[in-house]
Parts: sequence; structure tokens; C-alpha cells
Amino acid sequence: MKKLLMLLFVGVIGFAATAQDKTAKIEFKEDVIDYGEIAKGSDGVRVFEFTNTGEVPLVISNVRSSCGCTIPKKPEDPIAPGKTGVIEVKYDTNRVGPIRKTITVQSNADTPTVAIKIKGTVLGDSAGK
Repeated sequence: MKKLLMLLFVGVIGFAATAQDKTAKIEFKEDVIDYGEIAKGSDGVRVFEFTNTGEVPLVISNVRSSCGCTIPKKPEDPIAPGKTGVIEVKYDTNRVGPIRKTITVQSNADTPTVAIKIKGTVLGDSAGK
């Protein structure tokens, strides 16, 4: 009887362990967006596209920027396996100078924290004159 219970216990543990192997996976189309040289006050919105290549829905729990000048917006709904989603990033282009910012994405993916980046240069009013 003890052997039967032990075998049953090992079987249940083994099943539970394999059931947890299924995860979400986040793959970005690109992990760095280069604004290039842009004019002061121009459109600062860019979009990072990603795909859930995992086997369970991907839930983005938090997206934060390294600076208050960059405002990220995460998807509110889970991203189904095989589907794509976007993270919108808005940079304050009234700040003249180089852009080097990191956006940290937290999710239930197999890699729970991923860093994506924006770069470029905002030109001043007198640039190009």
C-alpha cells in the first residue's frame, strides 16, 4: 500500500512539474528604436511591436521608463500565444539633446524582465539654419 501511495505521489508531482513547463515568451521585433535626428517639438511617439511565442497568454504587468521624459503605455489585455501586441513610448521632444532611455518591461514570460531602448537626438531651434 505504501508503494502504491508513493508511486501515486511521484506521478502527481511529475504531472504538476510538466504542467508548469508551459510559459509565455516575449519576442520584440526590435529592442532599440532609433529616432535619428528629429526637430524640437516633433512627434515623439514610437511603438515597440512584440509577439507572444509561448504557449500561454502573455500578461504585461508593468512598463516603466528610466526617466519622466519618456512615457510608456502597456497593453491592458493578455496577448494570446502567436499574437502580437505593442508598447507605445512617448518621448518629450521639447528636450533638446541626445536621447538615451531604457524602458523596462515586466511580464509573466520565461524572461520576466526585458529592457528595450530608445535613442536619437532632438535638434534645437537653430539646427539646420
